[in-house]
Amino acid sequence: MELDHLQVIEQIQSNWPESYDPLTTPFFFTLHSVHTRIMAESCKIMGEYHFSPAEFDVLSTLRRAPAPHELTPSQLQQSLLITSGGLTKILHQLQTRELITRSTAATDRRIKPVRLTAKAVPIVEQVLKIIVENNSRSIRNALSNTEIEQATLLLTLLAKHLHQPPAMRQEGCPNHPEPLPLARI
Repeated sequence: MELDHLQVIEQIQSNWPESYDPLTTPFFFTLHSVHTRIMAESCKIMGEYHFSPAEFDVLSTLRRAPAPHELTPSQLQQSLLITSGGLTKILHQLQTRELITRSTAATDRRIKPVRLTAKAVPIVEQVLKIIVENNSRSIRNALSNTEIEQATLLLTLLAKHLHQPPAMRQEGCPNHPEPLPLARI
């Protein structure tokens, strides 16, 4: 049974008080809990379309690139912050499913740009539309428009200040590729 984030906060406060900060500990665990729940719902939708989160991340990154929705593997790797080996595996899976194509750059035969196929574009757009609608509904059911704007402003301020290190963004902590469930932190 996974613990609710409030139970984790209470356990830390009771059993490990020297690691408890009354402002930042609840903030961090609440933020983590919200992110985990939103990602779980988004992953469920991706799964219904037979996409892993990493596959969908590659596809949506290509989709937001200017037409013809093409990037080099290096550009993808920088945007996604994924290892080259991990990216190669994902690209192979997506190419096998005919969702991307690989070609050779005319200027440098070592570069093999990745492009969304015509088949992939409407699928990616549909999945993202469902994810956005689902996430928007969840957030709007919990917060007013003003509260959403305030939360966005505060989180944007925090993000600008922290300048999140790339090694932590996509792949979790170094040597720990999968984030730990809240109850195991």
